[in-house]
Amino acid sequence: MPRLPNLKVAALALMLAALSLAQISSEFITPEIRRVGSRLACLCGSCKNSVGDCAMLACHYSGPAREKIHQEQSAGKSDDAIVAAFVGKEGIRALVTPPAQGFNILAWWMTPIMVGLGLALIWWFVVRMRKPAAPLPEIDPKLLARYQDSIEKDLAKLD
Repeated sequence: MPRLPNLKVAALALMLAALSLAQISSEFITPEIRRVGSRLACLCGSCKNSVGDCAMLACHYSGPAREKIHQEQSAGKSDDAIVAAFVGKEGIRALVTPPAQGFNILAWWMTPIMVGLGLALIWWFVVRMRKPAAPLPEIDPKLLARYQDSIEKDLAKLD
């Protein structure tokens, strides 16, 4: 009959298991952190995610950014104030989407403009191809007969 481990060994194993599962607070992303983080781009250079959904295990940017978001939310700052603080530090590149003002409006309008131009080009091409072709010019029967005689002589030489 196998011996059951004593209570001390079981307690030690349970404590070691609990320590191995310990995580830092930035790995627990609350909906509030995710809400603000979804507006901020992860600037680690390895991914194209937002701070709220960056899944890299040891990301050097999103982890501290989540911590800072948590600290500023605990201090009572609004979402816009937190985002403005990141933009003040990192510049406009800290945002996931550029603001719709100034030159950035071009980024918002370029896609619909290009789609419209593409559809106009397709419409122009279809209309152009639907036009009947120009009629062929009349061929002089004497010239046609001369070419047919030349072709028949050449074919006779091949036999």
